[in-house]
Parts: sequence; structure tokens; C-alpha cells
Amino acid sequence: MNSITQDVKYRLSILSYARKYGVTIAAIKYRTNRQFIYRLQWRYDGTPASLQPRSRRPHHHPNQHTSQEITFIQNMRRRNPHAGLVVFWIKLRKRGYTRSIT
Repeated sequence: MNSITQDVKYRLSILSYARKYGVTIAAIKYRTNRQFIYRLQWRYDGTPASLQPRSRRPHHHPNQHTSQEITFIQNMRRRNPHAGLVVFWIKLRKRGYTRSIT
């Protein structure tokens, strides 16, 4: 990481102020809660990269299609390019697809 973003600079300033004056006073000054500062202290390992905001995007979903199902649907769509949604779903069901139309 060559550049430090504003978020990381802000978080570094919170940590340095909390180290000098305490977590409660830092939380009051920066208008944040103490738990956030404790979380930053726990994450901080000396590098600015450790304070970068993390993604909140889920890594998977329990009802997510498997890769086999996706290739099956893509192959069927390639063979039936003009079929409507309901007709296409019925053809998929006849060939072993078990999910609902939605």
C-alpha cells in the first residue's frame, strides 16, 4: 500500500490520541464510541494496512447456486436461447434442476 487513505489517517490519529489521553477522552473528542477505539487497538499491528476498512460483503450465501448448477443453466440457455423464463425453468426441472422458479 503506497498511499494512506483519509480513513486510515483518521484512525491512526484516534489511536495516537487514545494512547496519550485515554480511550474515553479520545471517544469524546472524536465523537465515536469506546468500543470502536478498542476494536482499532485490537486490529492495529503497527502497519497502516491493518486499519483499512474491511469489506462487509458476504463471502457466500447458503442458497447460492453451485458451480455445477451454473454450468448446467448456462449450457441449457445456450441450447434454448429463445425460451421464456417459465418454459426454460420447466425444461430445467425435467432435467434434474430442483430449485423454485424465483
